[in-house]
Amino acid sequence: MSSTGRRRPSARKFRLLSVLGAGLFALLIASIPTPAAAHGATMMPGSRTYLCYLDLVNNSSTQMPSNPACASAVQQGGTGPLYNWFAVLDSNGGGRTTGYIPDGTLCSGGNRGPFNFSAYNATRADWPKTHLTSGQNIELHHSNWAHHPGRFDVYITKNGWSPTQPVGWGNLERISTVTNPPQRGGAGSNGGYYYWNVQLPSRSGQHVLYVHWSRSDSQENFYSCSDIVFDGGSGQVTYGDGRTLSAEEVAEAGEAAQELTPAVQDDHAAHAEHAAHTGSAEAASPTGSSTATQSALRATREAFSLFS
Repeated sequence: MSSTGRRRPSARKFRLLSVLGAGLFALLIASIPTPAAAHGATMMPGSRTYLCYLDLVNNSSTQMPSNPACASAVQQGGTGPLYNWFAVLDSNGGGRTTGYIPDGTLCSGGNRGPFNFSAYNATRADWPKTHLTSGQNIELHHSNWAHHPGRFDVYITKNGWSPTQPVGWGNLERISTVTNPPQRGGAGSNGGYYYWNVQLPSRSGQHVLYVHWSRSDSQENFYSCSDIVFDGGSGQVTYGDGRTLSAEEVAEAGEAAQELTPAVQDDHAAHAEHAAHTGSAEAASPTGSSTATQSALRATREAFSLFS
């Protein structure tokens, strides 16, 4: 039990959900138009889309995360973006930053990708948070959903920034740059990621860690906002609803939850194909899908509800 008396979600629960729901979820995804290929987001410290996705899986019976900020984002943009949590991208980013991605839209990569992540720019203090220690050296994990060479630039908000302010380029300080970091786990595998060490600066209170991945084999770029709080923590995540997961529990839950998401292959043509056939990213969301999709979704929800 947590200090508030609410039961924390266990890694065992995520595994049970995965085993029971994988087949039904595959049927659901098979009836949804193919999403654009997508390649990664930060897993440690968890990005907004990644931690909200884990929250969605934990509440699959209702398809509504319990964290207030995650729930608000789903109410605005549907569940499609979260089932594609690794898809905050711009196919023509080309490494550009200031003057290209407008301030206040950094967490969605300037709203130029195949899915609508605009809700994840919201200026609010109740996103899921990873607890860290000022000045510590952390091993950053970034999903390698598909493998590409390139450069990762890591930024953090400056002292004086507030979570009630938009994230803008002038608010950020670059603290790390790495090219072609090593990987654990194969590309597209459950829990696979790039990793490298990042020395955190002296900070206190709540901040945003921002990761910008620029591919060297194309113009495609990826973007990731992670909400962190410097309070002496070691990777614990709080969801703002009484739940706290250790860093180990977050990692185990992530590995189990990703079994519900079919492997996304490195198919660059899918970007254009998706846009041409749907005109928007919402076609990849269960909301508004075909009768077969809705039936599969209902069956999946019923299965998940056994463990809710």
